[in-house]
Amino acid sequence: MKRIYLFIVGFICLVTIPKANACTRVVYTGDNGMVVTGRTMDWKTEMHSNIWVFPRGMERSGETGSNSLKWTSKYGSVVTSVFEIASTDGMNEKGLVANLLWLNESVYPAWDKSKPGLTIAAWVQYMLDNFASVDEAVSFVGKNSFQVVSDKMPDGSRLATLHLAISDAKGDSAIFEYIDGKLNIYHSKDYNVMTNSPTYDKQLALNDYWKSIGGLTFLPGTNRAADRFARASFYIDALPKIGDEKLAVASVFSVIRNASVPYGISTPDSPEISTTQWRTVSDSKNLTYFFESSLTPNTFWVNLQDMNLSKGAPVLKLSLANGETYNGNTINNFKVSQPFKFLGVND
Repeated sequence: MKRIYLFIVGFICLVTIPKANACTRVVYTGDNGMVVTGRTMDWKTEMHSNIWVFPRGMERSGETGSNSLKWTSKYGSVVTSVFEIASTDGMNEKGLVANLLWLNESVYPAWDKSKPGLTIAAWVQYMLDNFASVDEAVSFVGKNSFQVVSDKMPDGSRLATLHLAISDAKGDSAIFEYIDGKLNIYHSKDYNVMTNSPTYDKQLALNDYWKSIGGLTFLPGTNRAADRFARASFYIDALPKIGDEKLAVASVFSVIRNASVPYGISTPDSPEISTTQWRTVSDSKNLTYFFESSLTPNTFWVNLQDMNLSKGAPVLKLSLANGETYNGNTINNFKVSQPFKFLGVND
């Protein structure tokens, strides 16, 4: 009877959750200051991603018209772009990591054009350019001095509904979600996993249910966001505390691979829930950014300590969009390039 009960309750939980969407993010904290963040990028089509290294001192715009937020980057960073219009994932030279994921339930506030605007395409970059820690970012964003503005996806099919996770070299973590026009910030080292629907408070509640069952007894196995959350939470917490970079990075890769969607899988009416296109792992202690494409067999990386991030240094690009294959440290494969422009929102 117990097995039947667990199946029924688990099935009810699954069918009452909105259709899941893209991506999984985890944060691992080990020994000797080891903090590693991993994520999957799930999407139905190729995202024409490339990897960029941006130096300090870059003049930036929020790209929302006449009252755009303006800033100069304090920190150099490495990011992965999508469609050459947005930074969707990355780490800065202080070990702050930012990951942008889909959230159907996102509802942004009405656009107050008297307040400086920031296109959602530059949300990740703004965090990496300006903040060294999660606490610093949360404190500043809580002042509500600017507004994140979203718009249609490039194909015009739907509004870009996204939420943001950040983590830092101390293992701190925060989730930013716009729900019913209000920014909700979840700030705690305990918030080391994020997927997609439902909203984060409900994800936490559902995960409490699975914890009560116990991951060694039963773990949900579909590609729905709540199931990926439960699996990723169990495995990231079950990992032994490791101080060795090689083993820690391998451990985090193993967790996010477990939460990946097999290549070629798609869900009707939810194009963003499909195939895992790529995975990244960010080592905040050693400032190494690892990348793994689902289409190539190799994992490669860049270490920010090897890069010239001083003001006036060139912007560097590692091209991936044409199917290039790399292996190991890619410092010598980056090319000087003009930075891409963030997709703006017309005022």
